[in-house]
Amino acid sequence: MVDPFGCRYRFVHLHLGDGWRQYRLHRCREGRDGRTAVIDLSAFSLEGKTVMVTGANTGIGQGIAVSIGRAGGRVIGVGRSSMDETAALLTEIGAAFVGVKADLGSTQAAQAMFDAVWAEHGPIDGLVNNAGIIKRADAVDFTEADWDEVMDINLKSMFFLCQSLGKKALEAGRGAQIVNISSMLSFQGGIRVASYTASKSGVLGITRLLANEWAAKGINVNSIAPGYIETNNTEALRADPDRSASILGRIPVGRWGVPSDIGDAAVFLLSRASNYMHGAVIPVDGGWLAR
Repeated sequence: MVDPFGCRYRFVHLHLGDGWRQYRLHRCREGRDGRTAVIDLSAFSLEGKTVMVTGANTGIGQGIAVSIGRAGGRVIGVGRSSMDETAALLTEIGAAFVGVKADLGSTQAAQAMFDAVWAEHGPIDGLVNNAGIIKRADAVDFTEADWDEVMDINLKSMFFLCQSLGKKALEAGRGAQIVNISSMLSFQGGIRVASYTASKSGVLGITRLLANEWAAKGINVNSIAPGYIETNNTEALRADPDRSASILGRIPVGRWGVPSDIGDAAVFLLSRASNYMHGAVIPVDGGWLAR
């Protein structure tokens, strides 16, 4: 086929994110030089890269793991519970997956896990700090135990896993990509989630600090702030007609997000297409923060 400019083209189908998409591959000849224009998406490929994803057993973490696999990367999934479902999804698309059980509430255990994975499976090119928990109570009733548990997993383990990869990468003189999952509550206060709000605000602060220290050394540190995503954690909200309608009423796109929305953004930040991004946060929220 020929386009209006005299360039021959054909349709190609590429699997990106959550499905197959159609693109036109152009071959244009101009004069005697025979110049050719083609679509090149190699900058977004994770082929040959190994990426560790925490909290990969379900929800957003699972969606990120699958998107990485679709982009050609090998996934090291870390979590406290079984990752059989995630493993099956990655096997189905022909992607490599290694599941690791670990207690990220213990800094020592998390660092030991990271070192063991590096020793057994080779260098880790990317890290997605997704694991997180939330505890709900009025501020006047919030307990120290609930505060500490959330901060240990959401913020403390995130920092020390970043440190573990940073040390290895700097010692080896190699680059790395780190993506820290923050939240809408990195920008807003929320209610009845004191430790969660504090931890997710801290995620952005640490992301920027590490970017300042490591950008010139070839380590990219960025963040994704998810909006309201369809996961098991939001099932109760989605099942409540009044709450769901209230939430959707503020989202300009008019729908809940899906895990692959976050996964596709993570693929971008893990690829060389984002090489000039450091200390950035990408809200993937359907426009929530724009309201």
